[in-house]
Amino acid sequence: MSIEQIPRIRRTYNRWVANQTLEDFALRFTAYDVRRFSPSRIANTAIGAVSFLALEAIGGAITLNYGFTNAALAILVTAVLIFFAGLPISYSAARYGVDIDLLTRGAGFGYIGSTVTSLIYASFTFIFFAIEAAIVATALELLLGVPLAVGYVVSALLVIPLVTHGVTFISRFQSWTQPFWVVLQITPFVFIAAQSVEPVRAWTGYTGLLGATDGSFSIALFGSASAVLFSLIAQIGEQVDYLRFLPRPRRGRRLAWWFAMISAGPGWILFGALKIFAGSFLAYYAFRHGVDFGDAADPVHMYLTVFGQMAASPELALGLTGIFIVICQFKIN
Repeated sequence: MSIEQIPRIRRTYNRWVANQTLEDFALRFTAYDVRRFSPSRIANTAIGAVSFLALEAIGGAITLNYGFTNAALAILVTAVLIFFAGLPISYSAARYGVDIDLLTRGAGFGYIGSTVTSLIYASFTFIFFAIEAAIVATALELLLGVPLAVGYVVSALLVIPLVTHGVTFISRFQSWTQPFWVVLQITPFVFIAAQSVEPVRAWTGYTGLLGATDGSFSIALFGSASAVLFSLIAQIGEQVDYLRFLPRPRRGRRLAWWFAMISAGPGWILFGALKIFAGSFLAYYAFRHGVDFGDAADPVHMYLTVFGQMAASPELALGLTGIFIVICQFKIN
């Protein structure tokens, strides 16, 4: 009797399949027995994904170009619309344990329609991941002198080991890094507020490169800023990828379930809007303190400007900036 020779690659694959610590729930229903995480843990994990610095970059870019008035109104209007658009999507995903692909297929889009929506979401993901990789590469260049091309490769590859064990490890990583992220995120604004409120007054009166000199509202510039911000609506797809792991709502704990679903689902844009406003202010602040107009909307230069004023040495400022940038980008990627 001949013994079948199993190829090495097949044996490796079989070991992966048998490894119960690896999670593979992509593009299918998330069974109730694997939704074992608490609502607070899932919410914390999903909120951690809002750390991406593209929000600051967008806020800085629209403010520098269109002025505070047009940018602020666009941020508020789009935040409200994105919140209400994401509410039914988040509820359905959390309630029934399905992701965007299955949601669209079950909502009448059909197989082909679901594929198209997946392609749109994937395009959004690729574009924003490219932006995030560019931010990390810039930080590595300033901090360690790593060439940009090498920085792109490093920032893309280092994140892979973090996601091989799915939500189990990602949730731990988000919890471990959350305190550092919150402190480094808030400290620059506390420092600036302790110095003077004058920069805030100047920021709210900034008219922008294309805005009217009297700071008046422009429907055309408001529309341009809104068009940029509306691209963020696809972020709900990433929030849904976490929300589908929420456990079923239980009697006596429904309030906690709803709080987790709203805060981690459509509520991401509330945190996101604060970060967009933060980027708006820091871009103006960096530009006012000598950063070139073209670089002021880059989050690396934004935070380096403030950390440079806070720290006792340029090396410490670079270190704080680099640590903050890397933490933010790993949390989102």
